Amino acid sequence: MENKTAVTEFLLLGFSGDPTFQVFLFLVFLSIYLITLVGNMVIILVIRTDPQLHTPMYFFLVNLSFIDICYSSVTVPKMLQNLLTTKKTITVCGCIVQIFFFIFMVGTEIFLLSAMAYDRYAAICNPLRYSTIMNHRLCIQMVLFAWLSGFLDSLVNTLFLTDLHFCGPSNITHFSCELPLLLQLSCTSTFANEMVILTFSMPLGFAALLLIIASYVHIVGSTLKINSTEGRQKVFSTCASHLTVVFLFCGTAFIRYMKPASGYSDTMDKLASIQYSILTPMLNPIIYSLKNKDVKNALKKLFRK
Repeated sequence: MENKTAVTEFLLLGFSGDPTFQVFLFLVFLSIYLITLVGNMVIILVIRTDPQLHTPMYFFLVNLSFIDICYSSVTVPKMLQNLLTTKKTITVCGCIVQIFFFIFMVGTEIFLLSAMAYDRYAAICNPLRYSTIMNHRLCIQMVLFAWLSGFLDSLVNTLFLTDLHFCGPSNITHFSCELPLLLQLSCTSTFANEMVILTFSMPLGFAALLLIIASYVHIVGSTLKINSTEGRQKVFSTCASHLTVVFLFCGTAFIRYMKPASGYSDTMDKLASIQYSILTPMLNPIIYSLKNKDVKNALKKLFRK
Protein backbone atom coordinates (compact mmCIF):
# COMPACT_ATOMS: atom_id res chain seq x y z
CA MET A 1 0.00 0.00 0.00
CA GLU A 2 2.75 2.46 0.88
CA ASN A 3 4.37 1.99 -2.53
CA LYS A 4 1.13 2.76 -4.37
CA THR A 5 -0.23 6.22 -5.11
CA ALA A 6 -3.35 7.05 -3.13
CA VAL A 7 -6.33 8.08 -5.24
CA THR A 8 -7.59 11.57 -4.36
CA GLU A 9 -10.41 11.78 -6.89
CA PHE A 10 -12.58 9.51 -9.00
CA LEU A 11 -13.64 9.80 -12.62
CA LEU A 12 -17.40 9.46 -13.10
CA LEU A 13 -17.69 7.93 -16.56
CA GLY A 14 -21.46 8.40 -16.57
CA PHE A 15 -23.05 8.13 -19.99
CA SER A 16 -21.89 8.27 -23.59
CA GLY A 17 -18.83 10.35 -24.45
CA ASP A 18 -20.58 11.90 -27.46
CA PRO A 19 -20.80 15.67 -26.72
CA THR A 20 -24.04 16.10 -28.68
CA PHE A 21 -25.72 13.25 -26.81
CA GLN A 22 -24.46 14.63 -23.50
CA VAL A 23 -26.08 18.00 -24.23
CA PHE A 24 -29.32 16.16 -25.01
CA LEU A 25 -29.06 14.22 -21.71
CA PHE A 26 -28.32 17.46 -19.86
CA LEU A 27 -31.54 19.04 -21.15
CA VAL A 28 -33.58 15.90 -20.34
CA PHE A 29 -32.27 15.53 -16.78
CA LEU A 30 -32.42 19.27 -16.15
CA SER A 31 -36.10 19.22 -17.12
CA ILE A 32 -36.73 16.24 -14.83
CA TYR A 33 -34.92 17.95 -11.96
CA LEU A 34 -36.87 21.20 -12.38
CA ILE A 35 -40.17 19.27 -12.54
CA THR A 36 -39.12 17.43 -9.37
CA LEU A 37 -38.35 20.65 -7.50
CA VAL A 38 -41.44 22.54 -8.68
CA GLY A 39 -43.81 19.57 -8.29
CA ASN A 40 -42.75 18.75 -4.75
CA MET A 41 -42.68 22.41 -3.70
CA VAL A 42 -46.23 22.85 -5.03
CA ILE A 43 -47.39 19.80 -3.06
CA ILE A 44 -45.85 21.24 0.13
CA LEU A 45 -47.37 24.68 -0.53
CA VAL A 46 -50.83 23.30 -1.30
CA ILE A 47 -50.96 21.12 1.80
CA ARG A 48 -49.60 23.85 4.08
CA THR A 49 -52.09 26.47 2.84
CA ASP A 50 -55.25 24.33 2.80
CA PRO A 51 -56.63 23.61 6.33
CA GLN A 52 -58.67 20.66 5.00
CA LEU A 53 -55.41 18.85 4.19
CA HIS A 54 -53.98 19.15 7.70
CA THR A 55 -54.38 15.43 8.38
CA PRO A 56 -51.85 12.65 9.12
CA MET A 57 -51.88 11.40 5.52
CA TYR A 58 -50.90 14.80 4.11
CA PHE A 59 -48.47 15.44 6.96
CA PHE A 60 -46.54 12.39 5.76
CA LEU A 61 -46.90 13.53 2.15
CA VAL A 62 -45.31 16.91 2.98
CA ASN A 63 -42.35 15.09 4.51
CA LEU A 64 -42.13 12.79 1.48
CA SER A 65 -42.03 15.78 -0.87
CA PHE A 66 -39.31 17.44 1.20
CA ILE A 67 -37.25 14.23 1.21
CA ASP A 68 -37.65 13.92 -2.58
CA ILE A 69 -36.31 17.45 -3.05
CA CYS A 70 -33.26 16.64 -0.91
CA TYR A 71 -32.91 13.17 -2.40
CA SER A 72 -32.79 14.31 -6.03
CA SER A 73 -30.45 17.18 -5.11
CA VAL A 74 -27.83 14.76 -3.78
CA THR A 75 -26.80 13.39 -7.18
CA VAL A 76 -28.51 15.29 -10.03
CA PRO A 77 -26.68 18.68 -9.80
CA LYS A 78 -23.27 16.96 -9.93
CA MET A 79 -24.44 14.77 -12.79
CA LEU A 80 -25.64 17.84 -14.72
CA GLN A 81 -22.28 19.54 -14.15
CA ASN A 82 -20.38 16.50 -15.44
CA LEU A 83 -22.54 16.33 -18.57
CA LEU A 84 -21.27 19.78 -19.60
CA THR A 85 -17.61 19.46 -18.57
CA THR A 86 -14.73 17.45 -19.93
CA LYS A 87 -13.27 16.80 -16.46
CA LYS A 88 -15.91 14.52 -14.92
CA THR A 89 -14.27 14.07 -11.54
CA ILE A 90 -15.31 13.99 -7.91
CA THR A 91 -12.98 13.95 -4.91
CA VAL A 92 -12.86 10.91 -2.63
CA CYS A 93 -14.23 13.09 0.18
CA GLY A 94 -16.98 14.41 -2.08
CA CYS A 95 -17.84 10.87 -3.14
CA ILE A 96 -18.17 9.70 0.48
CA VAL A 97 -20.30 12.75 1.35
CA GLN A 98 -22.56 12.01 -1.62
CA ILE A 99 -22.96 8.39 -0.47
CA PHE A 100 -23.72 9.56 3.10
CA PHE A 101 -26.59 11.81 2.03
CA PHE A 102 -27.80 9.30 -0.56
CA ILE A 103 -28.14 6.48 2.03
CA PHE A 104 -29.60 8.99 4.50
CA MET A 105 -32.38 10.01 2.11
CA VAL A 106 -33.05 6.46 0.86
CA GLY A 107 -33.35 5.06 4.39
CA THR A 108 -35.58 7.91 5.52
CA GLU A 109 -37.88 7.57 2.51
CA ILE A 110 -38.28 3.79 2.97
CA PHE A 111 -39.36 4.22 6.60
CA LEU A 112 -41.60 7.15 5.74
CA LEU A 113 -43.35 4.98 3.13
CA SER A 114 -43.90 2.34 5.83
CA ALA A 115 -45.39 5.03 8.10
CA MET A 116 -47.72 6.05 5.27
CA ALA A 117 -48.73 2.40 4.82
CA TYR A 118 -49.57 2.12 8.52
CA ASP A 119 -51.57 5.34 8.28
CA ARG A 120 -53.68 3.86 5.45
CA TYR A 121 -54.11 0.65 7.49
CA ALA A 122 -55.40 2.65 10.47
CA ALA A 123 -57.74 4.73 8.26
CA ILE A 124 -59.26 1.76 6.40
CA CYS A 125 -59.20 -1.02 9.00
CA ASN A 126 -59.98 1.12 12.07
CA PRO A 127 -61.91 4.14 10.74
CA LEU A 128 -63.76 4.83 14.00
CA ARG A 129 -60.52 4.90 16.03
CA TYR A 130 -58.40 6.53 13.31
CA SER A 131 -58.15 9.97 14.92
CA THR A 132 -57.22 8.37 18.25
CA ILE A 133 -54.62 6.02 16.77
CA MET A 134 -52.99 8.50 14.37
CA ASN A 135 -52.75 11.40 16.79
CA HIS A 136 -50.40 14.32 16.22
CA ARG A 137 -47.81 13.01 18.67
CA LEU A 138 -47.58 9.58 16.99
CA CYS A 139 -47.25 11.16 13.54
CA ILE A 140 -44.32 13.30 14.69
CA GLN A 141 -42.71 10.29 16.39
CA MET A 142 -43.02 8.18 13.22
CA VAL A 143 -41.47 10.90 11.06
CA LEU A 144 -38.64 11.44 13.56
CA PHE A 145 -38.04 7.69 13.66
CA ALA A 146 -37.83 7.62 9.85
CA TRP A 147 -35.25 10.44 9.80
CA LEU A 148 -33.29 8.90 12.70
CA SER A 149 -33.23 5.44 11.08
CA GLY A 150 -31.99 6.87 7.80
CA PHE A 151 -29.33 8.93 9.58
CA LEU A 152 -28.04 6.00 11.68
CA ASP A 153 -27.90 3.69 8.66
CA SER A 154 -26.01 6.33 6.70
CA LEU A 155 -23.66 7.17 9.56
CA VAL A 156 -22.68 3.55 10.25
CA ASN A 157 -22.01 2.79 6.57
CA THR A 158 -20.04 6.01 6.07
CA LEU A 159 -17.87 5.54 9.18
CA PHE A 160 -16.74 2.14 7.92
CA LEU A 161 -16.29 3.59 4.44
CA THR A 162 -13.75 6.16 5.71
CA ASP A 163 -11.44 3.31 6.80
CA LEU A 164 -10.96 2.15 3.21
CA HIS A 165 -7.99 3.12 1.03
CA PHE A 166 -8.09 3.67 -2.71
CA CYS A 167 -5.00 3.27 -4.89
CA GLY A 168 -6.50 2.69 -8.32
CA PRO A 169 -8.31 2.21 -10.60
CA SER A 170 -10.17 5.48 -10.14
CA ASN A 171 -12.90 5.06 -12.75
CA ILE A 172 -16.52 4.75 -11.59
CA THR A 173 -18.70 3.44 -14.41
CA HIS A 174 -21.70 5.41 -13.22
CA PHE A 175 -23.10 8.95 -13.11
CA SER A 176 -22.87 9.17 -9.30
CA CYS A 177 -21.09 7.59 -6.35
CA GLU A 178 -22.86 4.49 -5.05
CA LEU A 179 -21.69 2.27 -2.21
CA PRO A 180 -21.39 -1.06 -4.11
CA LEU A 181 -19.30 0.54 -6.86
CA LEU A 182 -17.00 2.30 -4.40
CA LEU A 183 -16.36 -0.94 -2.47
CA GLN A 184 -15.14 -2.54 -5.70
CA LEU A 185 -12.43 0.15 -6.02
CA SER A 186 -11.00 -0.32 -2.53
CA CYS A 187 -7.42 -1.61 -2.16
CA THR A 188 -8.19 -2.84 1.37
CA SER A 189 -10.63 -5.43 2.65
CA THR A 190 -14.30 -4.48 2.47
CA PHE A 191 -15.47 -7.35 4.71
CA ALA A 192 -16.56 -4.99 7.52
CA ASN A 193 -18.51 -2.82 5.07
CA GLU A 194 -20.29 -5.83 3.61
CA MET A 195 -21.15 -7.10 7.10
CA VAL A 196 -22.64 -3.70 8.00
CA ILE A 197 -24.86 -3.88 4.90
CA LEU A 198 -25.94 -7.47 5.65
CA THR A 199 -26.46 -7.13 9.41
CA PHE A 200 -27.68 -3.54 9.70
CA SER A 201 -28.83 -1.92 6.45
CA MET A 202 -30.63 -4.93 4.95
CA PRO A 203 -32.58 -5.82 8.13
CA LEU A 204 -33.68 -2.18 8.44
CA GLY A 205 -34.86 -2.13 4.84
CA PHE A 206 -36.64 -5.47 5.09
CA ALA A 207 -38.31 -4.44 8.38
CA ALA A 208 -39.78 -1.37 6.66
CA LEU A 209 -40.82 -3.44 3.64
CA LEU A 210 -42.49 -6.09 5.83
CA LEU A 211 -44.45 -3.38 7.64
CA ILE A 212 -45.69 -2.08 4.28
CA ILE A 213 -46.64 -5.58 3.10
CA ALA A 214 -48.39 -6.43 6.40
CA SER A 215 -50.35 -3.17 6.31
CA TYR A 216 -51.59 -3.78 2.79
CA VAL A 217 -52.47 -7.42 3.44
CA HIS A 218 -54.81 -6.19 6.19
CA ILE A 219 -56.08 -3.38 3.95
CA VAL A 220 -56.94 -5.81 1.13
CA GLY A 221 -58.69 -8.11 3.60
CA SER A 222 -60.78 -5.26 5.00
CA THR A 223 -61.54 -3.85 1.54
CA LEU A 224 -62.91 -7.16 0.27
CA LYS A 225 -65.45 -7.10 3.11
CA ILE A 226 -66.89 -3.78 1.90
CA ASN A 227 -70.27 -4.43 0.26
CA SER A 228 -70.27 -1.25 -1.83
CA THR A 229 -68.44 -1.52 -5.16
CA GLU A 230 -67.91 2.23 -5.14
CA GLY A 231 -66.41 2.02 -1.64
CA ARG A 232 -63.98 -0.71 -2.69
CA GLN A 233 -62.93 1.27 -5.77
CA LYS A 234 -62.32 4.38 -3.65
CA VAL A 235 -60.11 2.46 -1.22
CA PHE A 236 -58.15 0.75 -3.97
CA SER A 237 -57.70 4.08 -5.78
CA THR A 238 -56.37 5.72 -2.62
CA CYS A 239 -53.92 2.90 -1.95
CA ALA A 240 -52.84 2.41 -5.57
CA SER A 241 -50.75 5.60 -5.54
CA HIS A 242 -48.83 4.52 -2.45
CA LEU A 243 -48.21 1.01 -3.80
CA THR A 244 -47.00 2.50 -7.10
CA VAL A 245 -44.45 4.65 -5.26
CA VAL A 246 -43.32 1.67 -3.15
CA PHE A 247 -42.89 -0.54 -6.21
CA LEU A 248 -41.00 2.10 -8.22
CA PHE A 249 -38.71 3.08 -5.36
CA CYS A 250 -38.16 -0.03 -3.22
CA GLY A 251 -38.34 -2.55 -6.06
CA THR A 252 -35.57 -1.09 -8.19
CA ALA A 253 -33.44 -0.11 -5.16
CA PHE A 254 -33.51 -3.61 -3.65
CA ILE A 255 -32.77 -5.25 -6.99
CA ARG A 256 -29.87 -2.84 -7.52
CA TYR A 257 -28.22 -3.36 -4.11
CA MET A 258 -28.88 -7.07 -3.58
CA LYS A 259 -27.09 -8.24 -6.71
CA PRO A 260 -23.58 -9.68 -6.27
CA ALA A 261 -20.71 -7.47 -7.46
CA SER A 262 -19.95 -9.88 -10.30
CA GLY A 263 -23.51 -9.55 -11.56
CA TYR A 264 -23.41 -5.82 -12.25
CA SER A 265 -24.42 -4.68 -15.72
CA ASP A 266 -23.55 -1.07 -16.54
CA THR A 267 -26.61 -0.35 -18.68
CA MET A 268 -29.21 -2.08 -16.51
CA ASP A 269 -27.75 -0.68 -13.28
CA LYS A 270 -27.75 2.85 -14.67
CA LEU A 271 -31.39 2.46 -15.73
CA ALA A 272 -32.31 1.13 -12.28
CA SER A 273 -30.46 4.01 -10.60
CA ILE A 274 -32.18 6.55 -12.85
CA GLN A 275 -35.52 5.04 -11.84
CA TYR A 276 -35.13 5.19 -8.05
CA SER A 277 -32.86 8.23 -7.73
CA ILE A 278 -34.13 10.57 -10.48
CA LEU A 279 -37.53 9.51 -11.83
CA THR A 280 -39.24 8.46 -8.58
CA PRO A 281 -38.83 11.87 -6.85
CA MET A 282 -40.36 13.46 -9.96
CA LEU A 283 -43.23 10.97 -10.20
CA ASN A 284 -44.27 11.09 -6.53
CA PRO A 285 -46.10 14.46 -6.66
CA ILE A 286 -47.64 13.57 -10.04
CA ILE A 287 -48.92 10.21 -8.77
CA TYR A 288 -50.35 11.63 -5.56
CA SER A 289 -51.95 14.68 -7.16
CA LEU A 290 -53.51 12.78 -10.08
CA LYS A 291 -54.88 10.03 -7.82
CA ASN A 292 -56.15 12.31 -5.07
CA LYS A 293 -59.28 14.44 -5.45
CA ASP A 294 -58.53 16.47 -2.31
CA VAL A 295 -55.14 17.53 -3.62
CA LYS A 296 -56.60 18.39 -7.04
CA ASN A 297 -59.34 20.49 -5.42
CA ALA A 298 -56.75 22.26 -3.24
CA LEU A 299 -54.65 22.95 -6.34
CA LYS A 300 -57.66 24.51 -8.06
CA LYS A 301 -58.29 26.73 -5.01
CA LEU A 302 -54.65 27.78 -4.94
CA PHE A 303 -54.62 28.70 -8.65
CA ARG A 304 -57.86 30.67 -8.26
CA LYS A 305 -56.24 32.69 -5.46
